[in-house]
Amino acid sequence: MTYVELLQNSAQEVGNCACMGLDPQLSVMPGKTTEPVRERINAFYQALFRRMSLSGVIPAAFKPNIGYYAALDNPRDEDFSGSLALADVMDLVENFFPGIPVILDAKRGDISRSSQNYAIEAFDGWGADAVTVAPYMGTDSVTPFLSGREEKGVYVLNRTSNPGGKDLQDLSCGAGPLYLQVSRMIKKWGTGAVVGATDMTELSDIVSFFVQSPVPLLVPGVGSQGGSATDVTDVLKKNGYPLELVRINSSSGLTQPWGKTSAPENWLDLCIGAIRKIIEETAL
Repeated sequence: MTYVELLQNSAQEVGNCACMGLDPQLSVMPGKTTEPVRERINAFYQALFRRMSLSGVIPAAFKPNIGYYAALDNPRDEDFSGSLALADVMDLVENFFPGIPVILDAKRGDISRSSQNYAIEAFDGWGADAVTVAPYMGTDSVTPFLSGREEKGVYVLNRTSNPGGKDLQDLSCGAGPLYLQVSRMIKKWGTGAVVGATDMTELSDIVSFFVQSPVPLLVPGVGSQGGSATDVTDVLKKNGYPLELVRINSSSGLTQPWGKTSAPENWLDLCIGAIRKIIEETAL
């Protein structure tokens, strides 16, 4: 099965194009602060996934950001609690939600041999269905993620949702800003694109560029970053873009909807409510 087919099948199965970020923030997660990191993260996601499964509240993709887990490692002390927790979380997704793709948000990109190693890390090591990739180093940096991996997905950073993205991405580059030139390269490479949800005009420009030959789109920035899933789906529908190829992502807005304070007793209910809301807003 190709990655595009996996996207289409999973979206049809659950009836939405939502993506759930899996980025643990220990300072606001439920559980005892004295509990070991790996066990605490595992317990949180196991409880949440079980409730999601029982409630039938299932997004069309999951996206763990590797940085949230790697930061919890202490390799010099032979402590890999964060990486082991990521392995646990990916196992939990596979067990609770078979057939739903996992996008490893790693934003890799280097000279060709290094990119090949990063591809091995993401696809063979972690067993991810897709990975995010930075395009700054060009073709020989991106293509190692594609070689012989039709069943895997690659999302190239196109127009990101962070405020500093404009520093380079908005620079004039021939016919239009740099991010539109990156869109042209994405079409040439045949990859997916990461397009932020915080500027609907830019999103519409990029969507209209790809609509004749649609590529997978990963749209972060919904929720705590200020983007609206409803606005995104409106833009996609107005441009006639196939929602099955899109994944609209929210992370802390779904797993820590109580914000920067300690988790309340009804944290599971709050998470389910937030997940249910984005699923409704991204319905096919």
